[in-house]
Amino acid sequence: MCRNKNQISKIPCLNCTAVWKNWRNWMLNILTLTGSPVKGSSTEILLGHIAEGIIQGAPQPAHNEIINLNHYQYLPCQSCGKSPEPDYCFFKDEIYHVYDSLIESDIILFGSPVYFDTVSAQSKLFIDRCNCLRPADFSNQTNHHFKRILSKKRLGAIVLVGGERQKFEHARVVIAGFFKWVEIENCGTINYAASGWDIGTAAKDADKMKEAFDLGYQISSRINVGGM
Repeated sequence: MCRNKNQISKIPCLNCTAVWKNWRNWMLNILTLTGSPVKGSSTEILLGHIAEGIIQGAPQPAHNEIINLNHYQYLPCQSCGKSPEPDYCFFKDEIYHVYDSLIESDIILFGSPVYFDTVSAQSKLFIDRCNCLRPADFSNQTNHHFKRILSKKRLGAIVLVGGERQKFEHARVVIAGFFKWVEIENCGTINYAASGWDIGTAAKDADKMKEAFDLGYQISSRINVGGM
């Protein structure tokens, strides 16, 4: 909401928008992506504790944008095989603005529940839609279809939540592969095995909460003032 005394509106005025953009350019931008369809899930809670650790330890103000992928309607990757340049993708659906957030971010936190030994459908759908953000690095290919859009490397962390007998490795490999694709260094992975069907049980696990916060604080120690 605009706080300009001459304009009280839910739509920000141009002056306020310009100030916010300049301020955000100086701030540390955290992007939290959750692939859980459950509100208040352990995935969401653990991601929040990592973000809190980063914010507490960061040498500059931080902004954490939380994207719940379950709230967006968008197509799966259609494997177009052509560059959408100057756009990110040919399909300008609800996920399109997340590309901007991804590119502007300094730190990416990605969490998913583990379903059938892999990430959720919501998580995989988003990962596939990032295929156009860079060319594939084939050693025998010099003419790439896609332009390299990502201009900087970022830090990141992964959260995986499953049942008490869950195996996490297959899901980890999927997000780790995505991190490699968009040039994010994985600073650590939090695995949480829930013992029942109750929502948000991670909040009762003090050791796991501390592990998540400490990971965020560790990430913050690698941040230079003014950005990464």
